Amino acid sequence: MTKKPVSADNLISVILKGIDDVKGEDIQLIDLRDIDNTVCEYFIICSGNSNTQVNAISGSVQKTVSKELKDKPWHIEGKNNSEWVLMDYVNVVVHIFQKHIRDFYDLESLWGDAKITKINPV
Repeated sequence: MTKKPVSADNLISVILKGIDDVKGEDIQLIDLRDIDNTVCEYFIICSGNSNTQVNAISGSVQKTVSKELKDKPWHIEGKNNSEWVLMDYVNVVVHIFQKHIRDFYDLESLWGDAKITKINPV
């Protein structure tokens, strides 16, 4: 029996729940569907205050998605130093930054043509 694919909307809402559970900050959803040659449909970007919190956010996202959707990331990068953790769920890529690293790379302005939605904590 093959696993039913998870819809991007379901995945996004569960990822946001995982971020919110450990108080991830400044959450933004970037819709890349109308932009040519993108690697995925959505970016979710958030910040943590320390490498400990960045790790906690990535762990919470992974645990919540696994529990609720029986899905796991295709790839994770950056857990060694926890300044920028990237979690690739194929259609949705999660970027978890420490604030100073997020400010430096400024992904939001790199994808300025995309529709960006600020997510307010629940």
